[in-house]
Amino acid sequence: MNTSIPSLGRSLLIGGLGFALVSLCVFATVAFGERWMYRNLTVIGAYVAWTVLFILLGGAVLGSLVVRRWRLPRFYLLYGLAFFMYAVAWVFAYFALEDPIDEWFGSLAASVLMALVFAAGFGVMRSALKFSGLLFIANSIGYFSGAMLNARVGGSTGMLLWGVVYGLCLGAGIGAVLHFAQRWTTESS
Repeated sequence: MNTSIPSLGRSLLIGGLGFALVSLCVFATVAFGERWMYRNLTVIGAYVAWTVLFILLGGAVLGSLVVRRWRLPRFYLLYGLAFFMYAVAWVFAYFALEDPIDEWFGSLAASVLMALVFAAGFGVMRSALKFSGLLFIANSIGYFSGAMLNARVGGSTGMLLWGVVYGLCLGAGIGAVLHFAQRWTTESS
């Protein structure tokens, strides 16, 4: 078993491309099944289903970037908690705040919570602020540029493009966090 930490470049590539594919799959259910999901699962049920998809599919992709003690299935628990916290913060901000700032606050809160879970899980809490900033930038670039692309293109194609751009950016951000978390854990031991 290879126990060397993947390079930053490999982590960015696998995280970005892999999570783009994951996000494309999830956003496809939005593009082609959102009304059905809202009608049959309720709005909350649909968001729970999308969160579960991101956790199941994303954990498989991102789990390939972790070595040593966080190998699958333990990584699924860590990533599942991180993405769940991310989703709760994002959905709360999106639905609770009635201001245009809600999506920006959601991006920030979600990124901070995800960063805290990864920092705590890897035992590098001193890196939580750096991880938060990295995830906030990656998440915001992906989400807002994807949203603009969706608004320009529209329809199912726009939604699918949004998913790819969002996944590419957030996945690269998560890949970078996983790289640094493992590297800094190794350096501190």
